[in-house]
Amino acid sequence: MNLQNKVALITGASAGIGAAIAERFAREGAHVALCARRPAPLEELASRLREFGAEVTSEALDVADHFHLARFMQEVAARCGRLDVLVNNAPSVTYASIADMELEAFRADFRVNVDAAYVATRAALALMRPRRSGSIINIASVNGLLALSGLSAYGAAKAALIHFTRQTAVEAGPDNVRANVICPGVINTAATVAGFAGPTAEWGRRIAAAVPLRRFGEPAEVAALALFLGSDESAYVTGSVITIDGGKSAELQVPGP
Repeated sequence: MNLQNKVALITGASAGIGAAIAERFAREGAHVALCARRPAPLEELASRLREFGAEVTSEALDVADHFHLARFMQEVAARCGRLDVLVNNAPSVTYASIADMELEAFRADFRVNVDAAYVATRAALALMRPRRSGSIINIASVNGLLALSGLSAYGAAKAALIHFTRQTAVEAGPDNVRANVICPGVINTAATVAGFAGPTAEWGRRIAAAVPLRRFGEPAEVAALALFLGSDESAYVTGSVITIDGGKSAELQVPGP
């Protein structure tokens, strides 16, 4: 499953899942185009990838700035002459109950998780359709499939992203452009460690114990799935919603006595 001579653009690529996907794609031969809000970790990643010979284009930007995002995609296309894989990964997570959340905070999660994916997808389709080839991979969450108290905006945005992916698959399929969505569960990233007080803390241990595989997932495991979806090995896979959560969403939750 290699991406030799292919161009892959990844948003939210400076850390966590995005960085793992960028590194795996680069090691498989892709020219990776990376964007993220924080310039320092983005440049650190780009430098590390270049050290083992990868071709890298990077730019610090906020995907909520839709004009800047669209311009970056156009620049990548002009430089590389093509776009083979798009990974919409950049997240926005607002923690608040419905009763306590302001409308603007609710909309913020949609601007990043849904609107930016729309902007990037629209630009990608313009590049992929004429070549009758391309893979769009959206990173959603199991929170888009199952509700969790305090994550109404994030969950609703990821649910919208899941349906948008299916819509993209239906509309782009006749042009041989595929679209799939990955729904991770709890993944061991810096953001997860900060949010859950770390996988070694008591809360983290309780969360891991509630997963059938009894552990958090790793960013590299999500990257391996993204590699499959971005490669020609998945040529007949489109419109799929794939969970990678250690079996958590498969388990019926029954309250204790």
